Amino acid sequence: MLQLDDVHAYYGKSHVLHGVNMRVRPGEIVSLLGRNGVGRSTTVKAIMGLVAMKGSVLFKGEELAGLESHKIARRGLGYVPEDRSVFPTLTVRQNLVLGMKSRRQKGRWNIDDMFTLFPSLRERADTAAGVLSGGEQQMLTLCRTLMGDPDLIMIDEPTEGLAPKIVAQVGELLEEIKNRGVSILLVEQKLTIALAISQRLYVMGHGQIVFEGTPEDLRSNSTVRKEWLEV
Repeated sequence: MLQLDDVHAYYGKSHVLHGVNMRVRPGEIVSLLGRNGVGRSTTVKAIMGLVAMKGSVLFKGEELAGLESHKIARRGLGYVPEDRSVFPTLTVRQNLVLGMKSRRQKGRWNIDDMFTLFPSLRERADTAAGVLSGGEQQMLTLCRTLMGDPDLIMIDEPTEGLAPKIVAQVGELLEEIKNRGVSILLVEQKLTIALAISQRLYVMGHGQIVFEGTPEDLRSNSTVRKEWLEV
């Protein structure tokens, strides 16, 4: 479904990604792991056309490289950034409505689904998003992206700074997303959740993929964990 071949990315003169190759298949949860600063977030930004890049990014067989970000999103690729980008002056419900591709188009998700998955959002449906807690804003950003009915969703550090109870809810939501036929590329630092829900994992170091395998492969490879993941 998503295929990266020899992707390089740049911030000005800084060469951040060095020939990244990745695959996400239909109905799969794939995690991209690594320490801070190795290029994980840059990878998803390159896919979304948000940074200068070279190489090939195929989505459902169509080349995305060179397209504007909004055109990439309309092709069914969702992106949840790590900075919790809500519309602060709009209510929770209004934020969710803005995420919809079309009010006439029936997708996999509706507002009631979001409120069922996260009851705290239902309780604050008419509250301005800007006064929500960090965890609630993270959930709202994820739910708003789902309202656009993507075929694949890329989620950057969804559990960063969240309480353990909310982290567990995120894990349950990711499983539900997969069960509804949506592929997931998860950028994550928490090895526990990645190992629990992923079918495959990539580990990144210095802008390159240094490991690819199953959760079982990574569990049994102490060398990779020690060199590229453990602090």
